Amino acid sequence: MGLDKLRNLYQAVILDHANHPRNKHKLTNPTTTMTVHNPTCGDTINLQVQVKNNRLADIAFTGSGCSISQASASMMTEAVKGKSTQEAQQMAKTFSDMAIGKYHYQKDLKKLGDAQVLINIMQFPARIKCATISWWALERALAKEDQTGEQRSK
Repeated sequence: MGLDKLRNLYQAVILDHANHPRNKHKLTNPTTTMTVHNPTCGDTINLQVQVKNNRLADIAFTGSGCSISQASASMMTEAVKGKSTQEAQQMAKTFSDMAIGKYHYQKDLKKLGDAQVLINIMQFPARIKCATISWWALERALAKEDQTGEQRSK
């Protein structure tokens, strides 16, 4: 596939998620919530996670922002739903690493689902925060979930 066709495909995937976001609603019974706001551009992601038996039984987001932040949040929720908390944390790390140019094996990138197309956004430093804000919210939510779980067991 030619480079121009590949870019067009990536743009189509991003626009589809931005215009028709998946999992953009509020959960009725989240076990953890996390809000991350980027004051530089105004993007806000309100993430709700429902963890059962160390798995992301459900995940959703609300908030506002640019097409990149909303598409990335949609892609992220699709990629991690049903995964173990450990798998989701590793996926968030892979995405964050990808954002700063660290190398990852193709098999790790494939786990990100549609979100792997955002690797092209990383060519535009001003857009990196837009693409990563939902993944940061996930990392923080899962860390909070771990702390809450530890407190419950004591």
